[in-house]
Amino acid sequence: MRLLHTADWHLGQTLHGIARDYEHARFLDWLLEVIDEQAVDALVIAGDVFDGQNPPIPALRQFYRFLARAKARRAGLDVVVIAGNHDSGSRLEAPSPLLTEMGVCVIGGLPVAEDGAFEADRLVVPLHDADGSVAARCVAVPYLRPADLPAMTDAAEDADPFIEGVRRVYAAAVEAGRRAVRPGEALILTGHCYMRGGALSELSERKILGGNLHALPVDIFPEDAAYVALGHLHRAQAVGGRERVRYSGSPIPLAIDEESYLHQVVLAEFEDGRLVRHDALRVPRFVAVRRVPGGGRFAAPNEVLDTLRGLELDAALPRDAWPFLEVSVALAEPRPTLRDEVAAVLAGRPVRLVKLAVRATGSGETLAEAAPLADLAELAPEDVFRRLYGKHHEGEPDPALIAAFHELVATVQEGA
Repeated sequence: MRLLHTADWHLGQTLHGIARDYEHARFLDWLLEVIDEQAVDALVIAGDVFDGQNPPIPALRQFYRFLARAKARRAGLDVVVIAGNHDSGSRLEAPSPLLTEMGVCVIGGLPVAEDGAFEADRLVVPLHDADGSVAARCVAVPYLRPADLPAMTDAAEDADPFIEGVRRVYAAAVEAGRRAVRPGEALILTGHCYMRGGALSELSERKILGGNLHALPVDIFPEDAAYVALGHLHRAQAVGGRERVRYSGSPIPLAIDEESYLHQVVLAEFEDGRLVRHDALRVPRFVAVRRVPGGGRFAAPNEVLDTLRGLELDAALPRDAWPFLEVSVALAEPRPTLRDEVAAVLAGRPVRLVKLAVRATGSGETLAEAAPLADLAELAPEDVFRRLYGKHHEGEPDPALIAAFHELVATVQEGA
């Protein structure tokens, strides 16, 4: 059986106000080709299908159109979708009566009986091979919110109630999966969570389940799980040194600092209940992300402007495919015309400026830290101004700036 693991699509996302519909459409077209070419039997989408709990209509249309096209191409394809922390579980599950008939299983939240008891058996989804035989049981656990977790009245005093609650949910779910598994079938788990030691994108990933203090240990997943398909972290990675416990990563960079990520999906192959191989399939970069000067570095204005003038850009690209551009400038002195200068260099060129980051190169010292120490009441207004200037900028303020400051002080004093 061949399983394709993907996650964190974030359909409907915008980057600094620019919709990502074009990139998502290209990715979904590419994914359909992969499903065909690799003869995929099962597709797992491990959460954050959408970027928000009330996704825009175009995002909903993209998702349902993809499912319809995927099933039209491969009628026997099993699809398992779990909710992530960005998704509304109930909204994701709403069309389940239709999707179930198509062979698409959506798990938005933990299933419970009328009395509120957790029904773990309902998380277990059979996955079939090319012959139609059950080859695996997927225990589809969605993103767990604190309200989903059992009360920890009997937990040890030093136990973290969040982690212990998650551990117990997974223990019950895994046990349900073990009861269902037959000889020769693989036990596969899903999750949308932040695992201890995972590499986090600071700009686009929320620290969920109480933040880093509640990062989950890898031992919540038992060793007899043939594969664990995770979502939430956008950088593809294995967890805790266990190659069978993996984040697939997001298919596109969801923030500027994800430009260096190798975006991928994971193709996993199972035989006789075991994972026999897994391959990372690189997702093409449909829209480039350019950072000037690059590598998260800041450079002086003239260096940055020269680099922008020398950018090699493809004028034949459609507007939706123009690169995203981040410009990072280090300012040693005030430069109020900077944004206009950057805009002038980029005017009429096939690139979209999404961020102009500015970092002052002054000492960063507060008035209390600046030498020589003095009683604030003893300082002349110009002394205070010079010290504040030195906090943000290098060198001495321009005489014209000092003159403007004195004019401002005089105006205030006359008004008093």
